[in-house]
Amino acid sequence: MLTHEMKLVRGQKVEVTMELSERKKEILRAITDVYIETAEPVGSKTIAQNSGLGLSSATIRSEMAELTALGYLEQPHTSAGRVPSAQGYRFYVNELMNRHRLSLQEAEEINRNLTHRLGQLDKMISDIGRFAAKLTSYPTYALTTTVSNLTAERFDLIFVDSNRFIIVIMLSDNSVQNRLVQLTSEVDPVTLGKLSTVFNARFTGITEGAITPELISATERATGDSSGLVSVIAGYAIEVLTSRGSGEAFVTGATRLFEHPEYQDISKARELLNYLSDGSRIMNLPAPDDNQDIKITIGPENLADELKDSSVIVVRYDLGNDAQGLIGVVGPTRMDYSTVSARLSYLARGLSWLFSGGAILPPGDTSRDNGLEDGFKK
Repeated sequence: MLTHEMKLVRGQKVEVTMELSERKKEILRAITDVYIETAEPVGSKTIAQNSGLGLSSATIRSEMAELTALGYLEQPHTSAGRVPSAQGYRFYVNELMNRHRLSLQEAEEINRNLTHRLGQLDKMISDIGRFAAKLTSYPTYALTTTVSNLTAERFDLIFVDSNRFIIVIMLSDNSVQNRLVQLTSEVDPVTLGKLSTVFNARFTGITEGAITPELISATERATGDSSGLVSVIAGYAIEVLTSRGSGEAFVTGATRLFEHPEYQDISKARELLNYLSDGSRIMNLPAPDDNQDIKITIGPENLADELKDSSVIVVRYDLGNDAQGLIGVVGPTRMDYSTVSARLSYLARGLSWLFSGGAILPPGDTSRDNGLEDGFKK
């Protein structure tokens, strides 16, 4: 990877292109690895003693000074050690990071949690988000993206008592939604059975836009409904199709921020927590490009000001029926990119297999955990 530096040539600033030497790369790798593990600025003596590079402390100190001048390292004002900059982390992720290969135990834990969480879609995605937060030790967001041409596949109206019944709608994405309806007038099981038949004949296989006032009025006339039951059921169908079609967001493990020293500053943590609690903003968090299954954004690469000191790793998985989901983690730039990306990638692959109707991933099949190189690039 080439780097660019501004130098004075005959009194004018010009951009000079240079490539990092192998020695600088190894020193940057070692500093980043140590800082990710310890969260403490790294000095030349630590690298000299523990990196196995066979370089003196003086030589490493000189190289660190040059890496700082090139923008790959920063020096906290209270310390003589160095920490990676956003530019340094980006170079590390793109060029230097050792790709983490899941152990058999890690893969089995992910598989076990996936199989235990099969069920209603929204609850499953929320549960998977909680598991991902536990798996990575970072706050996690889980999204379902827009489902094109979502329709109702089946209506069931379940009698509870003379003033209550339950609407159950199965959607084309295999999710199930339900609502308990409280009535001021009375209803009986026979009426609900007739309405179920009519709704399954007229309201299935059509999108939200096709449930028009004309269709509702025609159904009221056909069923002789004067109590507003048809409008109640149709209104709920429109609500469900609209909300499911626009996607949903779940954030879990937000308090895990406090496990990391970067967020011991309450005001800094509160700013990020407020951002993560805003569902509309969560929907705009980074997502992999169309030809990628994973995306990593580091520090100032994020558009939101609240994320300028944080990194985001997000993976994509298939839900079937033209729907997709995203699982991402938000944490400090001092994130263990290799381990987190490997675990999320394997989790996403497992979800795609399950939603496609396939068997769970073989416990030892981690051969593709890190085969998503393009997604690591900015």
